[in-house]
Amino acid sequence: MSLDHFVGPAQFVQEPVISNRPNATDRDGPVILTSLPVQSIPYFARVAVDLITIAIVGLIGLHIQTLSDLQMANGSIALAEIIHFHSILYVAYVTWFATCLIFFMQTAGLYVHTMSHSGMDEQRRTLQATLTAGFVLCGTAYLSHGEVISRQAILVFVLGAALMLSFRRALWRRMAYRRYREDIDTRNILIVGTGEVAQQLRTHLKSLKHLGFRFKGFVSLSEAEAKHYNSELIGDICDCLSLAKLHFVDEIFISVPAERELVIDLVQRAREVGIDVRIVPDLYTGLARKVPVEFVGQIPTLRLHCNELDFGSVLLKRALDLSLTSLALLMLMPLFLVIALAIRLDSPGPILYRSERIGRKGRTFTFYKFRTMVKNADALKATMEHRNERDSVLFKITDDPRVTRVGGILRKYSMDEIPQFLNVLFGDMSLVGPRPPLSAEVEKYELSHLRRLEVLPGMTGLWQVEGRQNPSFESYISLDTAYVENWSIWLDLKILLRTVNVVVQGTGT
Repeated sequence: MSLDHFVGPAQFVQEPVISNRPNATDRDGPVILTSLPVQSIPYFARVAVDLITIAIVGLIGLHIQTLSDLQMANGSIALAEIIHFHSILYVAYVTWFATCLIFFMQTAGLYVHTMSHSGMDEQRRTLQATLTAGFVLCGTAYLSHGEVISRQAILVFVLGAALMLSFRRALWRRMAYRRYREDIDTRNILIVGTGEVAQQLRTHLKSLKHLGFRFKGFVSLSEAEAKHYNSELIGDICDCLSLAKLHFVDEIFISVPAERELVIDLVQRAREVGIDVRIVPDLYTGLARKVPVEFVGQIPTLRLHCNELDFGSVLLKRALDLSLTSLALLMLMPLFLVIALAIRLDSPGPILYRSERIGRKGRTFTFYKFRTMVKNADALKATMEHRNERDSVLFKITDDPRVTRVGGILRKYSMDEIPQFLNVLFGDMSLVGPRPPLSAEVEKYELSHLRRLEVLPGMTGLWQVEGRQNPSFESYISLDTAYVENWSIWLDLKILLRTVNVVVQGTGT
């Protein structure tokens, strides 16, 4: 049985509602498209903070080593050379220790994006990884005849690293608990099955909020299961991916046996829309032989990953956004004031045009542009639908009578987009990314289209620089999806350079 014909309107859910409340909870009403958890502390950031912690402790150990050298030198004229040599050797040892420690922590599962183990277990693993790296360091020093390095410095360094890393993880876990209690940075899940195992899993996840999961509902595997009353049953397996679309689910837990072909088909389709699938391991022997067992609290699961984006590079992308945006706002502030004055003198109405758009993971935000049309342009749109030159989703008229004189100039050189630098500064948008869609567009999305909502929308993107010759809905969806799946910082820089060329040539409209 295939799921090809299953991706249709859900039978158990209400019509989609676009929420303007970030991280709205279930008690707020029938919220469907909500702000969803993202990996708040990416892998790259976790490793970087651990390395910084090791470096700080290493400086303390280096100070102790220098004091030891001063005592041993006893006025030697070669004191500077001794300290210099020992410092280089000490830094080499610290670098080797850091390399070993990151490897051992990675092996111990301390860099996973969900808290799949308790705080005590995390502290135990941290201490075990640190001491193991410490033993490797001591063995290396012994084999390399590193007696010149103070044992006291090595001891203080290893114990200090263990203490500081444990404190750092405890502090971050406490911060994560607070965010999870407020339904921030959690991961939305569906549970396939309504039987005893599913109920135990639901109870287990509810009692362990530190795991960071937000339960959205049960999905029945058969009509027999659906007949049993369950207030949290929101649909059946036929609607599973439609429900995942409506609730922006991050993971699907399969807690009951099902036909092998059905599960494989579900896994493949879930991967296409960026959803992970977890399976109770005993149910599907051989389905994923090389997939390791990952514990969710005390429950073993097999996690079949989708092709996730490189969240470790998000920090670099954000740094690029903030630096270039700050520079652009400073340089363009005089132009901003001139344009604002021109708009005010040209036609009555506000200077800025505000629109509700859908951002990352379905979160709504206020989108800013300079007003380029008459004051009642949105009201006039309905009377001009017959002149639309795009498909039914997008709306575009070549000689739009609603555009003002100043608006036409702003559009030609894309200067109406300047206020979106504020959206970038606020964190709602990025300099480069998919086009920010309207809620009406998102409601017409197919499952594969949701891939473009995995990242922040952008002021410019592949569609703006590549897709102007084919301005169809499918064209811009295809280009935006390609951007998400092939993102790199170099691609962003290339798009920015091509955007500058588009603006200079005046082909923005």
